Amino acid sequence: MDAPPPETTPDAAAPLVIKILIAGGFGVGKTTLVGAVSDIQPLRTEARLSDRSLGVDDTSGVDNKSTTTVAMDFGRITLHHGLVLYLFGTPGQERFWFMWDELASGALGGVVLVDTRRLEECFPAIDYFERQRLPFIVAVNGFDGAIKHDTEKIRVALDIARDIPIVQCDVRERTSGKHVLLTLVEHVLALTTKPRPPAGIPVP
Repeated sequence: MDAPPPETTPDAAAPLVIKILIAGGFGVGKTTLVGAVSDIQPLRTEARLSDRSLGVDDTSGVDNKSTTTVAMDFGRITLHHGLVLYLFGTPGQERFWFMWDELASGALGGVVLVDTRRLEECFPAIDYFERQRLPFIVAVNGFDGAIKHDTEKIRVALDIARDIPIVQCDVRERTSGKHVLLTLVEHVLALTTKPRPPAGIPVP
């Protein structure tokens, strides 16, 4: 007589996998964030900046940057048992934006990294997520020498809705990076579990 199949326990259940994007301007810290939090050796597609980049890539404010992401960064992190995040860092330069649609396929949310010294660099990412109706949060990366601004002042400057979380972070620190990701997951869950009005009642 064949033995009965083993019972499925919560420990044996397949993990919940969520794909998210890490977006923002050139040199804002996307690669650093993915590398700091990833449980695996991150996949990076970086190329060295050369003289050909002069006049094409705006390196003002990031003069010490010597490489740039030309395709994507990829990492993976398990936030807690049964929840795994696949992290896809997008390229920041305009000439690589054509890849964003491919990277965004299947994503449930995104993080827009912001450098307050170059706030305008993050607008394309915000515009993209809003057009795609993809939930996102804003993470303000604290650079040395950067002036710290009040969260609400940043919200006004970015012209984003009040229900979009804004968090301060240091992407070099794993704990800080994990806090950013947890904030995004909580935001996505809050939106997906938001009760819908009964049929026939207009949405305000």
